[in-house]
Amino acid sequence: MQNYYKSAKLDNVCYEIRGVVMREARRLEEEGHRVLKLNIGNPAVFDLNVPEEIQQDVIYNMHQAQGYVESKGLFSARKAVMHYCQQRGIDKVDIDDIFLGNGVSELIVMTMQAMLNTGDEVLIPAPDYPLWTAAVTLSSGKPVHYHCDEEQNWFPDIDDIRKKITRRTRAIVLINPNNPTGAVYSQELLEQVIELARKHNLIVLSDEIYDKILYDGTQHIPTASLADDVLFFTYNGLSKNYRAAGYRSGWMIVSGAKHLATDLIEGIDMLSNMRLCANVPAQLAIQTALGGYQSIDDLVAPGGRLFEQRDTAWRMLNDIPGVSCVKPQGALYLFPKLDPKKFPIANDEKLVLDLLLQEKILLVQGSAFNVDDKQHLRVVFLPRKDTLEDAMGRLGNFLSKYNQ
Repeated sequence: MQNYYKSAKLDNVCYEIRGVVMREARRLEEEGHRVLKLNIGNPAVFDLNVPEEIQQDVIYNMHQAQGYVESKGLFSARKAVMHYCQQRGIDKVDIDDIFLGNGVSELIVMTMQAMLNTGDEVLIPAPDYPLWTAAVTLSSGKPVHYHCDEEQNWFPDIDDIRKKITRRTRAIVLINPNNPTGAVYSQELLEQVIELARKHNLIVLSDEIYDKILYDGTQHIPTASLADDVLFFTYNGLSKNYRAAGYRSGWMIVSGAKHLATDLIEGIDMLSNMRLCANVPAQLAIQTALGGYQSIDDLVAPGGRLFEQRDTAWRMLNDIPGVSCVKPQGALYLFPKLDPKKFPIANDEKLVLDLLLQEKILLVQGSAFNVDDKQHLRVVFLPRKDTLEDAMGRLGNFLSKYNQ
């Protein structure tokens, strides 16, 4: 019998957040071990639940979710997103400029499939959220990673972006607030990126899924609110701000120079039609979520659970000899660095695997986020404070004895 093989399109596609080490964690759990999963931003696992009023509205209206709806999504949900655009200063967005999807992930893949021809380039931050790199690769494009500077609070290096623009560059990705670093970009930085997009006719793809998860009075500025002569695709959803990761409910907003993108938007519309429609029950949650009480504000304020957990994990990481970490101003992650003089790591995947096997703590290696070095880790700070204190203490003990 002949063996069956995966498509060659997948040869350079990876998503190590759920990769080899995660499979080993699953094996350990099947053997009866308890694994603390600090590898993925999944709020429900740590009792950060969807607000009750959102759940109630979905249940109450479930009878309306039995059939297909318009491929772009429910009118009421898209109307709520349109009003959100108005509140956030993203001008001239109509109902038809909004696409609802099965999470932002689906919409990112659809965008890449509609936009890219073989060899077209997309500028993606390093470190990145790896789905962006995978989606570009799967769509026959070429991901080109630009440097984000740890010494400058993980802000993108504008000079590096400029050097990497070629005649094949189609778009630039911004992840703001950033996963995995927690950086929140200034208006000045965003305007510099927009100017590069304007000069080189690039599309700006702005992933803003954490736009309400902000600390220390930090303000988030929607990229698309700063210009109307550049084409913007803005991505957001319920997964993080409303702790509804399992609902798979996201949206994409097309704004700015829409008149230059009639054909591209038609391509996205075609792909949207092909999947018939996004998950309808989850769409029922959008209007209530955006229009209701924003409980996330309590969680990120001083004294709030996410605020305290961030501070605890950040402080304890920096207390480990040889470890430093920029304090995140947004999102749910820390991206600490291991001093290469103290920790000459040759294989960071082996490091996180050894940590898993010895301490039953699951992290993600920095190289999974397309950075060049092997000296970083991503840590999720969703567990309660006492759990984090225990985990950071065990991580410190593990590193103090670690010799690869």
